[in-house]
Amino acid sequence: MQPMCGSELTPKSQGLTPSDLRLAAQAQRVLQSAEVPPSPCISICRMSDDTTFCEGCWRTLDEIGGWSQRNAHEKREVWQHIGARLAACATP
Repeated sequence: MQPMCGSELTPKSQGLTPSDLRLAAQAQRVLQSAEVPPSPCISICRMSDDTTFCEGCWRTLDEIGGWSQRNAHEKREVWQHIGARLAACATP
């Protein structure tokens, strides 16, 4: 059986989608910038059943809900987590 990265109810092939790759590239740009990080939301708001991350922006519900209260340093930390999650999913 092929390994999966995503919901067991709606299987997602191992690896990253083009949207995920764009998000990973954006994470790198955000982490190299001194500006206040933008929201990673891409308006695909579905929580994965097996990872507990949003399938669009790869954040947890706590990270999504608390975004507007976070300072720039905390937002950058969330972007670091997003980058790490994407990298972990890309690794075979």
